[in-house]
Amino acid sequence: MRLNVDTSPAGLTAFWENVKTIVYALLLAMVIRVAIAQPFRIPSGSMQPTLLVGDYIVVTKWSYGYSKFSMSPLHFGPGGRIFAHRPSRGDIVVFRPSSVPDKDYVKRLIGLPGDKIQVIDSVLHINDEPVTRVPLGKLLFTEQSGETIELDAFAETLPNGVTYMTFDRNDSAGDHTQAYEVAEGHYLMLGDDRDNSADSRFEMGGFGAVPFDHLVGKARFVFVSFDETTSLIKPWTLITGFRGDRFVHGVN
Repeated sequence: MRLNVDTSPAGLTAFWENVKTIVYALLLAMVIRVAIAQPFRIPSGSMQPTLLVGDYIVVTKWSYGYSKFSMSPLHFGPGGRIFAHRPSRGDIVVFRPSSVPDKDYVKRLIGLPGDKIQVIDSVLHINDEPVTRVPLGKLLFTEQSGETIELDAFAETLPNGVTYMTFDRNDSAGDHTQAYEVAEGHYLMLGDDRDNSADSRFEMGGFGAVPFDHLVGKARFVFVSFDETTSLIKPWTLITGFRGDRFVHGVN
């Protein structure tokens, strides 16, 4: 079988125009991913109930300026940031810890440079002042395994007015921490599902404070989400497992 290829000047011109269109589209997609916004899938439950396992979030790269870590997947170049913008307390941030520089994490930014952060009997303290923590009672929540359990839920409000929900599962080491002094140029990160999060409270299993140039970007919204029943080898579950209430869903 012979494949007929138009080798006339007009045919070759059309072929190369198609090639250029594909190359331009790929370059545009790369520019958007590196410099503007990037999607990330939430693989674990450390930010529940704000972010669920199976959420796909959009993270804006310009939010804090650019560094070699935010220019994913390139990861080369000098340290520091250009067009730097300081993050705010309460931002949901994607970052790469110093101890695991090749892995993306997402947590809530709690501690700013110069802050003293401590968790005492499950209550977050910032600069020796407890944050406002209002009990919301028991909340039925479906875990990644599909099991539905009751969790103690709280509305936590930071000094700058950012309010969000946290879970308290049990009495754990993370509920009674030392006082952390956040160094200049670093930020302290915590998960909203406090007893289910490896974060800045732990050097072992966590990662300590995060340098400014390791921030990748700010999480803006969930653009699509699938529950624990979804599997690519069962295409119909992309419909049955679709979480319609989280489609283009803002995060705070």
